[in-house]
Amino acid sequence: MAEQFDVVIVGGGQAALAASYFLRRTGLRYVILDNGTQAGGAWVHGWDSLHLFSPASYSSLPGWPMPDTPDGGYPTRDEVLDYLHRYEARYAPPIRRPVMVECVERANGKLLTVRTSAGDFLGRAVIGATGTWSAPFVPDVAGRDLFGGTQLHSSHYRNAAPFAGRRVLVVGGGNSGAQIMAELSLVAQATWVTLHDPVFLPDDVDGRVLFERATARVLGGPSAMPASGFGDIVMVPPVRATRERGVLHAVRPFVRMTATGVVWPDGREEAIDAIIWCTGFRPALSAFAPLDVIEPDGLIRVNGQQAVREPRLWLLGYGSWCGPACATLLGAGRVARSMVRQLAAWLASPT
Repeated sequence: MAEQFDVVIVGGGQAALAASYFLRRTGLRYVILDNGTQAGGAWVHGWDSLHLFSPASYSSLPGWPMPDTPDGGYPTRDEVLDYLHRYEARYAPPIRRPVMVECVERANGKLLTVRTSAGDFLGRAVIGATGTWSAPFVPDVAGRDLFGGTQLHSSHYRNAAPFAGRRVLVVGGGNSGAQIMAELSLVAQATWVTLHDPVFLPDDVDGRVLFERATARVLGGPSAMPASGFGDIVMVPPVRATRERGVLHAVRPFVRMTATGVVWPDGREEAIDAIIWCTGFRPALSAFAPLDVIEPDGLIRVNGQQAVREPRLWLLGYGSWCGPACATLLGAGRVARSMVRQLAAWLASPT
């Protein structure tokens, strides 16, 4: 027999924990289905030296601030993981793991069925909190399938050790590209490849400013604040040190790949051992495909966080299209507060 809940949350990372914090106050019966084996969501898969680009005080989930780092700097991946483990222990959210969600379907006029490796779950509403880690994006570059070297997306990069002494391209101009380039440049013959010249923020500007700018743009429109966004590179200590060594330079993309390397725009061929794709992610929404809610652009059209074409489906944590900065620790909490309030009112409505 399928278990029935008021709300089923698909995904067990930071967005799910933020939603859970506010759901526990509503009296609604809910469950969180996580395909991981431990707390931490996508942070479990981050590279070893990953740093947040906001201080701990700006990287907290609702209810319990992230402890300051010993040096007062930017939290590391391991410090974030420790915080998320302790957050779960503190609030004991109703998480089932590991549970693989296969798909979400309409059960009848009132319920959605969540089909999983642990059986079916029925929900009056479903919150999609699957994030983006499981949907890495790699551009379709000519010849990519011919390349005989190592290709690795940043989602599977761990550290620089396997690339020591090798010729490596780091492709992508965001914070992940900058941090991985900083690390690889210490041990490898690394070249940074970006579409445009990277945009570096001033040394005294970090994720706090970016968060407020992103929120202001969503609430006030494109003219509300300057155009800097989460793609602008924060000068965390490893990136700053790389700049001071004079190696934080980028070149424009190659035009195609070969069996042994790449071809640059001027026709020059270069032998390459490995390529690290720091080219971002797409929302991991495939589980919701049976609901026929995914638009041609790969997103789900929402009114706030509620899916327009299936009002029993709510979305949290994917990006600004479903809430200001809601893919961040702090932003997920802010958006979850209002979303849960609206969701509870919607479930209580006789219509």
